[in-house]
Order: sequence, then C-alpha cells, then structure tokens
Amino acid sequence: MTSITPFLWFDNNVPQAVAFYKSVFPNAKVETVNDFMAVFELEGQKFNALNGGPQYKFTEAVSFFISVETQEEVDYFWSRLTADGGEESRCGWLKDKFGLSWQVIPKALSRYLSDPDRTKANRVMQAMLKMQKIVIADLDKAYAG
Repeated sequence: MTSITPFLWFDNNVPQAVAFYKSVFPNAKVETVNDFMAVFELEGQKFNALNGGPQYKFTEAVSFFISVETQEEVDYFWSRLTADGGEESRCGWLKDKFGLSWQVIPKALSRYLSDPDRTKANRVMQAMLKMQKIVIADLDKAYAG
C-alpha cells in the first residue's frame, strides 16, 4: 500500500523536538527516536524526522493544520506550540520553537467562510484577518453582524 509521510529536517535536535511534540499532543506515539532520526505519530499522522544539520530551515511554505472544535482547544495548542521561543503570526498561524509552522483553526471558521451568504462570510474573513490567534467568539460576532 502506498503512503505519504512528512519527512522533517531538524538542526541536530530531533530527540528534543519529538519530546516537545509528545508533550503537546497527548495521543502522540513514538516508534523510534535516537540522535540521528525519529519516527513518530501525532493525532494519527505519521512523521519521519532527521538530524540533518543547519543547512535547511523550515519555512511557512509548509505548515501543519490543526482542526479544532472549541476555543479551549485553540488556546491549548496556541499556547503550547508558541511556548519557549515559538512565534505568533497572523490568521491562526504560528511557528513553534523549532521553526515549524502550524495553523490552529477552529471548524467554525471554515463553516462561516463557506456560508452562501457572502456578506456574512466576508465579515468573518475581515475579522479573521485582524487576528493572530483565532477567537471563536469574535468570529461569531462578525457572522451575526
């Protein structure tokens, strides 16, 4: 069976990265981790990681999308992934302390943006564009008008 697995290039800190992701994602599973490489799973998605060195860095061109239901989940992933040197960005995007980009997006955003009433959807889009971390209550207000 064919499969596709993200392969992440780290700067000689794979064990620390895997420990960090395992602390953020409670259901994480670690298959292998050593000073050279790791194989692990986050929320059912398998990852491979390599201690490749400093020549390549992560960019926003690739990010991992975390779909959540509640503000509590948004807040949890946002605070955990930006901890210890991570960076907040805009519109639900952030970088963790290893430079890997994530999007923490509540399902309400997609639901509102796909509404056939384009006036409501556009209000939600304008509200979201002003946010760093997505705040569901503010999306609700924008949707309601």
